[in-house]
Amino acid sequence: MENTSELLASLAATRHAAIALAMASSDQKNAILSDLAFLLEENKLGVIQANAQDLAHYDANNPMRDRLLLTEARVQSLADSLRDIMLLPDPSGQVILEKELKNGLHLRKLAVPLGVVGVIYESRPNVTIDVAALCIRSGNAAVLRGGTDAWNSNSFLVSLIHQALEKNGFPKDLVRLLPTDRAHVSTLLTATKYIDVIIPRGSDALIQRVRRESLVPTIETGAGVCHTYVAETADLAKAVPVVVNAKVTRPSVCNSLDTIVIHASKLSRFLSLIQDDFIQYHVKIHADPRSYALLKAQAYPFLFEASEEDFGREFLDFACSIKVVDSTEEAILHISNYSSRHSEAIISEDAAEANYFLQAIDAAAVYWNASTRFTDGGVFELGAEIGISTQKLHARGPFALEKLVTEKWVLVGNGQVR
Repeated sequence: MENTSELLASLAATRHAAIALAMASSDQKNAILSDLAFLLEENKLGVIQANAQDLAHYDANNPMRDRLLLTEARVQSLADSLRDIMLLPDPSGQVILEKELKNGLHLRKLAVPLGVVGVIYESRPNVTIDVAALCIRSGNAAVLRGGTDAWNSNSFLVSLIHQALEKNGFPKDLVRLLPTDRAHVSTLLTATKYIDVIIPRGSDALIQRVRRESLVPTIETGAGVCHTYVAETADLAKAVPVVVNAKVTRPSVCNSLDTIVIHASKLSRFLSLIQDDFIQYHVKIHADPRSYALLKAQAYPFLFEASEEDFGREFLDFACSIKVVDSTEEAILHISNYSSRHSEAIISEDAAEANYFLQAIDAAAVYWNASTRFTDGGVFELGAEIGISTQKLHARGPFALEKLVTEKWVLVGNGQVR
């Protein structure tokens, strides 16, 4: 277990190592990713065995187990994502602006790496590979603090990252996995000399802690309270599969549905159509008074009366809430009050109504007649992502490769003075 002085020394080593990667060519960085992809494929069994040690602490029926699970297919998907990232333009070194000033100075504005990116995350060992790959491709060092529940998986994956770095002549200090001691989080959040940006990815409690304590600039990602509004003009043949997909495909992820907002005129028919799918997955419904009365009359087996806390709640489970409204304006007001500004959707056949919703809703991603489950860097063809940013400064939506740079002004003169 590292003490504070040892941890700071290790962060200093990562800071120093970042210089080498910032100066690396695009081909050199891609060589690291190529070797890492091969190592993942070559060591699938080792990854799965390490992951099994972590999974042993979870009940088989716990939906949160899916966040931790690494299967052979998921490991292959990680390797494939590395090769996708290699095909993306290197964001570092791009010339954003170039001109000759009146004073004779030659000015360029360049995109350059952020430096050292600290990421604090829970479960999801795939984040270890995603973050490392995005940071390497963009020329950044990475400091990773994963959760205790994924320690064995993360440790094994980082060992593969270190092999790929050292094979290509780069120090393994470029990607550092911190111990899971909670006290080290405070050290990381105040390490302004060594860390350039902190990105928390996980629960609202984690994000709030980072917001309160961090002296390092932060970019918030993670919590998603997502709504789908089934409007009066909705085609229920579209609405039902969209809502089912958004809720049951991967309920433990941040882009899954949490609240169904539904126009009163569609309520009875919609509930009768969706029941069988929801019953199949044992979806718990926390219903407001109007929807509760109908569902109780229809003998829906997993029914609860909604409390105030069930709106604005990220369920991360086979559960959701229902809010009945009488107008699109009321739907927008409800969503605005409870949204985490992640992903929101409307199901409507009225273009004017839908466009009004898309413009009025303040969220990183808004959808018309589609599932919120599409909010993902890979799906947006941006490569992997560190997370979905729900704030507005620097990055919003998928925090992907293109956002892992900042700007540097470079001026060349011939003895000019002012």
